[in-house]
Amino acid sequence: MPFDGLFTHAMVHELQKLVSGRVGRISQPFPNEVIVTVRAQRHNFPLLLSAHPNYARIQISDMPYKNPPVPTNFTMALRKYLEGAKLTKVEQLENDRVVYLSFETRNELGDRLPLVLSIEIMGRYSNVILIDPSRNLIIDTIKHIGPDQNRFRTLLPNATYNRPPKQERLDPFTDDTEYYLNLIKDYPNQEVLAGQLSKAYQGIAKEHALYLAEQLHAYAKDPEFGWQNVLHQTTNPTPSLIDGKKTFFTCFAYSAERTKKTFSTLSELLDIFYRDKATSDRVQQQGSQLIHVIKNNLQKNRKKLKKLKKELSSTGKADQYRVKGELLTTYLFQIKRGMTSIELPNYYEEDKLVKISLSNQLSPSQNAQKYFKKYQKLKNAVSFLKQQIGLTQSEINYLEELQTQIELAEPQDLPDIKIELQQQGYLKAQKRTKHGKVRKDKISQPATYFSSDNTKIAVGKNNLQNDRLTLKTAHKNYIWLHAKNIPGSHVIIYSNDPSQQTLLEAANLAAYFSKSRTSATVPVDYVQVKKIRKPNGARPGFVIYEGQKTLFVTPQRQLVDSLKK
Repeated sequence: MPFDGLFTHAMVHELQKLVSGRVGRISQPFPNEVIVTVRAQRHNFPLLLSAHPNYARIQISDMPYKNPPVPTNFTMALRKYLEGAKLTKVEQLENDRVVYLSFETRNELGDRLPLVLSIEIMGRYSNVILIDPSRNLIIDTIKHIGPDQNRFRTLLPNATYNRPPKQERLDPFTDDTEYYLNLIKDYPNQEVLAGQLSKAYQGIAKEHALYLAEQLHAYAKDPEFGWQNVLHQTTNPTPSLIDGKKTFFTCFAYSAERTKKTFSTLSELLDIFYRDKATSDRVQQQGSQLIHVIKNNLQKNRKKLKKLKKELSSTGKADQYRVKGELLTTYLFQIKRGMTSIELPNYYEEDKLVKISLSNQLSPSQNAQKYFKKYQKLKNAVSFLKQQIGLTQSEINYLEELQTQIELAEPQDLPDIKIELQQQGYLKAQKRTKHGKVRKDKISQPATYFSSDNTKIAVGKNNLQNDRLTLKTAHKNYIWLHAKNIPGSHVIIYSNDPSQQTLLEAANLAAYFSKSRTSATVPVDYVQVKKIRKPNGARPGFVIYEGQKTLFVTPQRQLVDSLKK
């Protein structure tokens, strides 16, 4: 994605409104990401500093984050040095993907202490580094890089801070050689010119190089204007999502045909772009143990189901054993001890001869009884196998529902799913405290939305939330919704007579938070809560109901977001 030097330049320009603000709360919701809240212009700005290997960035983020109960060492270092500090400068290292946040605070003696927070947006080498510029020493980093990992640039506490290696390329904002004019003459082909621009100039990604080449060709009579026009857009950006082979974000004004959506700020653009990608990645990382347990149990139960169905199909031979036993009993006088087989007329099929295998160690009567025993064994197995198939299929359905919940989950939803897996015996139960008591598990609250007419709607994000919401919290006359016959959330409308618009909006929530999120049309059942009941011994989240009506809706992310607001 083109979070290159040009986009970084535009973001640095956007963050100038934070200058002179003071640092308030500091948190580290995820291992590679820090939120530094800056109070500026009578407003709190949550500044996200991400060193994620795939989604590294700096932006003001309005996405909700849950702070971990125990702060990391890096968080403690930032709080010690930066809380209450004044942000004095936001600048970029040339046109590289490195941003320096300069702060001014005071030490224990009351003396002024300058500090710098360096955000390096470099893929898997991304980092966030707290620096004491007066001594050029690193105070701490979000990722520690020892000499065994990089002997040219050690990033450890108390190590000397060295800037990232300088690129042997021109800075497009300071270069006065107008080298691009030579490139235009030498490379008239637009795509080739884009490649050369990317090689010659610092911080220009492929997508932006193509845009730059396009602008230079568009203003062929005055390429200098085209060049300056592009650079000017980094201080007066048009935050946009652009359609290409892959949708990408940019700060430039592409043609209307290619522009998918525009935003008011670069930070808003990044929030929307990274919302699903980053959330899914965090869930995969933090929920890896849960995903592994569910996946393994699904594989085991699917193999078991296949084996049970195979055994059930083999019970179809039961009647054959019964018939052979009856034929042997009827023609017992024709059978001699020591025979290994005999052909007898089958009076069930117009006396068609049937070959029957015999044991030469058994008497004629014992051979007949052997077939009757096989018949009885298979007959008894049918009911047992059908029962086991039903139980195994129920287990698979339950695990698939948990799998869907993890796919739709946000990181803060994972602890509830872990508790459920512990309660159901898939994971070891929580250890007891020193006093021998088991800590009481706290279930998080369902998500809350409001319809167009301001009616409250609650959405359970996992089975434990669903059970509590539907069976304990909701009033009996409230309206309950759920995607029809597929795993999904329980949705409650806090009204006994909601408007049709509210019903449709709640149905959209039920469809969106279900396995059919990407479907064009999703059937959603709705009924009063009093008509919902839970069978004895049923798994968490499983209920039955009757007297329901059905709505058909198309899940819409934009509508869901508007209801959240």
